[in-house]
Amino acid sequence: MPYNYFNNIQIISSERIDMKNSVTSFKSLNICLKELEPFIRDGIHLETGRPFHKFGALRSREILANWLLCVVLNFANKSEQFILSTDPNNGDGLICDKTTKIGIPTEHVSVSQWDGKSQDIMSLILSRIEMKQNKGGSAYAIGKLLVVFLNNDGGEWYPNKIANNLPKPLDYEGVWVICLEGVINEEYTYGVTRLDANGCPVWLVHINKTFDNWSVEQIQ
Repeated sequence: MPYNYFNNIQIISSERIDMKNSVTSFKSLNICLKELEPFIRDGIHLETGRPFHKFGALRSREILANWLLCVVLNFANKSEQFILSTDPNNGDGLICDKTTKIGIPTEHVSVSQWDGKSQDIMSLILSRIEMKQNKGGSAYAIGKLLVVFLNNDGGEWYPNKIANNLPKPLDYEGVWVICLEGVINEEYTYGVTRLDANGCPVWLVHINKTFDNWSVEQIQ
């Protein structure tokens, strides 16, 4: 039976989110990907683009990262139950389970393509995690997934080393790192990694050149 990564995540609110009335979502992950196409191809928009006020003031990189999380969770659980939506609490978006209508809030931080000139990529990832850890303490972080987005070629980094150096205690329910792995023949590949001291699963999401389909493989 596929492992459900939401089993150990605490939901802050005792009320389930009614996705139809309380949040805005795309009709499908396919439609979302097609909407994201120009911003992914642009690249710079993922770094500096303004928030989309019609979609909960989320930035393009936050929508893309949440889309990738949904794609990987659906693959890992052999389902189509996870979709992304806005957050009624003005957060960085929800990962929603369509079967239960429960949404998991996310908190995002990015490593810019220009940041690698000042620090190595491993230090940058850890510093971003520590910054978010210190932002508001456990009251702010509890129940949230922390997502680190890399849109640069900052060099190799080692998930297990970062996982072993995460803040202790970690206030967030989990930390994910999403990284652009490369573009070949107009096909984009993103790495999606779940940081865990007991082992870091890694998936690759391959987006085809017409942005109307994708494939997922687990490589670790």
